[in-house]
Amino acid sequence: MMREVPMRYVKANQVGIVIFVLLSFVFNQPLLLGILWIIQVVGLASAGKLNLFVRIAKLILKEQGTETQAAELQRFNNVLAVLFLTLALASAAFGWDIAGYAFSIMLLLAASAALLGYCIGCTVYFWYKQFRAGRKIGGI
Repeated sequence: MMREVPMRYVKANQVGIVIFVLLSFVFNQPLLLGILWIIQVVGLASAGKLNLFVRIAKLILKEQGTETQAAELQRFNNVLAVLFLTLALASAAFGWDIAGYAFSIMLLLAASAALLGYCIGCTVYFWYKQFRAGRKIGGI
């Protein structure tokens, strides 16, 4: 049986990402991206159990809800978040401000789009699975 993650926790993580990236822009503080990176890596390593945003959501959100997301898909999306944060932080460390902002903005847009109902990571995951299965994607 495939493991499922309640969407309220998925969305809590997305909200946390959006808030931290926006705050890093407002305060021009890459350190906030570093904190976000730690939160995401710890969450990824613990299969979400130690993700700070999920822990907070468990305390605040009492209603259960029935909507879920496959844990495998959630993990893939978290890997993408960590990748974009790593690239943003590495760019900032090398003084490549434009690249750092670009990677941060890509993460912000992906998390925002997911909150609005379109999961870019899910689409990338689908393409990845199709590629691995040796199928053509939309005539490509």
